[in-house]
Amino acid sequence: MKKRNLISTLVMLGAVGTVLAGCGSNNASSNGSSDASDHSGKITAVGSTALQPLVEKAAGNFQKDNKKIDITVQGGGSGQGLSQVQDGAVAIGNSDIFAESKDGVDAKKLVDHKVAVVGMAPVVNKDAGVDNVTMSQLKDIFTGKITNWKELGGKDEKITVVNRAQGSGTRATFEDAVLKGATAVKSQEQDSNGTVQKIVSSTPGAISYLAFSYLNDQVKPLSIDKVKPTDANVETNKWKIWSYEHMYTNGKAKNATADFIKYMDSESVQKDLVKKMGYISIHNMKVEKDSKGAVTDK
Repeated sequence: MKKRNLISTLVMLGAVGTVLAGCGSNNASSNGSSDASDHSGKITAVGSTALQPLVEKAAGNFQKDNKKIDITVQGGGSGQGLSQVQDGAVAIGNSDIFAESKDGVDAKKLVDHKVAVVGMAPVVNKDAGVDNVTMSQLKDIFTGKITNWKELGGKDEKITVVNRAQGSGTRATFEDAVLKGATAVKSQEQDSNGTVQKIVSSTPGAISYLAFSYLNDQVKPLSIDKVKPTDANVETNKWKIWSYEHMYTNGKAKNATADFIKYMDSESVQKDLVKKMGYISIHNMKVEKDSKGAVTDK
């Protein structure tokens, strides 16, 4: 009898150990590793240059654990990303804007995966001599009414406006928040945040706007109405110029694409990589914005 009881006890302990081992494995997955997938294939993601650095870095990390999945990330602007994913040319269309905002795109065919939030700030060449503008003054600069920095207490120097190209989600977000339907002044246009950053840093009197992830010590971000462009101010909508970073799929994401999008919402991306790279976790927002731009508390 004693021998039978001993065997029963050992069997029970073995079962408990197996359960605990399984729990430990699940916990490791939930804490951010890019779980290895049985899927294979090639994923191409095209679109927003504001989102591009995050997706590129995440893709590199994801592929370390998923050798059978090959991910290519390209820029080109939000408009191109939405158009190409709608046409089935790519698996993922990266965008700073809602699909509903883009002419020629049938948003009903696309599935929206919000993976981060990006703040955007007006930036000037460091010699402009201005640290803060009002929203009204910023509008007047980009519509051509204010043309010299001395009008704002800065250097006696002509303002050179650098805009993003039509189709850019960064431009659409900036103009929605600042211009409010007014027509932008004719200016040079550039296709990417990276190019804008270089031009503003090297052109006296230049002004443009960049995603927070592209801010560095080579350009000066401006405060607006004494509000600084910080993550905390974006999270409460105190800073008004921000957008979601969307990864759109044509219909429900499947197989390798679904695995990668799931990884973008993992702890290792949302709690670590997003912050390191100058973005804001989707889970940190205290407000939410709909496709028409209306902001409400969560």
